[in-house]
Amino acid sequence: MTTLGLVDREQRDMVAAFPSFGSGRGDLAAFRQTLVEGTTALLNSASARFEEQSVPGPDGAAVRVIVFRPSGTAGTTPAILYVHGGGMIAGTPDMQAGTLARLASETGSLIVSVDYRLAPEVPFPGGLEDVYAALVWLHGHAGALGVDPDRITVMGDSGGGCLAAATALLARDRGQVPLRAQVLIYPMLDLRTGGADAPSDDPTTGEFVWTREQNQYAWSAVRGDLAADDPGLGYLSPALMPDLAGLPATLIVTGALDLFRDEDVTFAQRLWQAAVPTELVVYANAVHAFDLLPTSLGARVRRDVLEGLRRLL
Repeated sequence: MTTLGLVDREQRDMVAAFPSFGSGRGDLAAFRQTLVEGTTALLNSASARFEEQSVPGPDGAAVRVIVFRPSGTAGTTPAILYVHGGGMIAGTPDMQAGTLARLASETGSLIVSVDYRLAPEVPFPGGLEDVYAALVWLHGHAGALGVDPDRITVMGDSGGGCLAAATALLARDRGQVPLRAQVLIYPMLDLRTGGADAPSDDPTTGEFVWTREQNQYAWSAVRGDLAADDPGLGYLSPALMPDLAGLPATLIVTGALDLFRDEDVTFAQRLWQAAVPTELVVYANAVHAFDLLPTSLGARVRRDVLEGLRRLL
């Protein structure tokens, strides 16, 4: 079946033209380049201004982060640790610089976005430990950065939403950094989605932008050799974490046609059951990455996320 007729009318032609990739290594390289170039142009990121820092990472390695400072603020500010999308196999923080610069200004927050290592070159837990190291650095240098250490939020989209959720779990379990909130934009949470053991498989989801084949390839690349009974599995795939209690207040947004819809809704339900204050918004006629497109639906979700962030911060 085709679900193009269900897609938001303004977004339909753009969604139909969105590039995809197969599982070959050459296809991945081309997808990475197309994603970065396309997103950079779409978000006008080349003109955005930011600072670069090199922060201590896992095993003595350095992690590159880019920093966006709000203008016209006095005193300490909240902070957002942002994790870019791309299925954990593609993308850079720079490609979203246009959005992050605007978000820093609109929320009055300092934003740190992490240039984490990608799979398959670096499988789990490499990328996650990079993001967590950036969080520890942000909290530890809060005073120098002009940040309130009690108002730090983790935020990410797609594969970055997975890493943001996993970072919140690590922060809870390691006890080093108190988080104010987590904001998960159509997060990629369940490694079973798109496979034979998927808990649900609605054919109206996942036809465009991010497909079942892409999802299974990405999860295989990120997972590497991690066994099904490994105690770290819930940090790889937060949907499989047995206990979600003690996580910070949460905002989740997703689309009704997004491949991740059901896993995102289920994750929200589990957060409610664990007494975590959670807001879930599912947008009709919306595919994956719908908020990036210059349409009224894209503008609406960007406004809703901004309002949600302001409440949480």
